[in-house]
Amino acid sequence: MSGMEIQEIMKYLPHRYPFLLVDRVVDMVPNEKITAIKNVTINEPFFVGHFPHFPVMPGVLIIEAMAQVAAILSFKSRGVMPDENYSLLFAGIDNVRFKRPVTPGDTLVLELTFQREVRSIWKYSGIARVNGDLVAQADMMCAIKHNTNNA
Repeated sequence: MSGMEIQEIMKYLPHRYPFLLVDRVVDMVPNEKITAIKNVTINEPFFVGHFPHFPVMPGVLIIEAMAQVAAILSFKSRGVMPDENYSLLFAGIDNVRFKRPVTPGDTLVLELTFQREVRSIWKYSGIARVNGDLVAQADMMCAIKHNTNNA
């Protein structure tokens, strides 16, 4: 399967600026893997305070970007769209490691691989790279929640 541009990404993620952390899906094989990018610029609002003299993308936002990419793969793999009836929840994270800082001008390449599904919890293995160098890795779990209390 080919990639996705921002307009299609926004159909699968409820996030918007400044919290939408996926700019493009480069490649995706439903039920298997996905590769996406986040272009990191000095205009990111978090750089004002993290850190003014040495701007570094917060690690928690690198992990959030991975979770957003996992959400896209989850919805595309299951053939459902997020709406008032379905949402994706971040269910857990393990084995997180940060290898080097991500700074303005970097293109963060996010690669997630589907590992398995256990009782409606989908497990993914993720890595983030900049210029081919590993910057972060994590194993994460996500669950699609069926919202039943809509009025």
